[in-house]
Amino acid sequence: MINIAVLVSGGGTNLQALIDAQQAGRIENGRIALVVSSNPDAFALERAAKADIPTAVLRRKAFDTADAYAGALDALLREKGIGLVVLAGFMTVLPDSFCRAWENRIINVHPSLIPSFCGEGFYGLHVHEAALAKGVKVTGATVHFVSEVVDGGAIIAQKAVEVEEGDTPETLQRRVMEQAEWILLPQAVSDFCAGRLTVNGAWVSRK
Repeated sequence: MINIAVLVSGGGTNLQALIDAQQAGRIENGRIALVVSSNPDAFALERAAKADIPTAVLRRKAFDTADAYAGALDALLREKGIGLVVLAGFMTVLPDSFCRAWENRIINVHPSLIPSFCGEGFYGLHVHEAALAKGVKVTGATVHFVSEVVDGGAIIAQKAVEVEEGDTPETLQRRVMEQAEWILLPQAVSDFCAGRLTVNGAWVSRK
């Protein structure tokens, strides 16, 4: 059984999707053992508490450097025996040293079809605003391993979502979450914990 840590900063909708999947028995050989928030007021912490999942708060501004913050996070994860880290709306950029130490053991969900609308500055509603400004007809979500390059790690899974005429960033965000993020992320976590994923460079195979 692999212990999973979910890192959050806000409402925790993707955390809830993982909790729901776990309660339905859809996280094979894995369990959410810890939720870590960079924000003490994150609603995600209430979601975790309701599901009886241990929580911790680590604020970036409590540490002098990014590496000091990452060191404290690394120590906490190792203390809890974590085998997989899931970024679910985590708004603190992790330094290269942390990404290397946890290589191919950190998963992120991004609300676009990478390599479109990704990288620094593309998060939350900004992603959907950019998609609508470009006039794309299809967007979606991507689950990928985290590397030193923002949104640049090996892609695990993607799912397309159609953009509808009259969409706002908010309506598009909701549809991408419902039709892609909440489906892809629990499946990718389950695949990882069950040992079904193999990484070969930029390519991830699923057994």
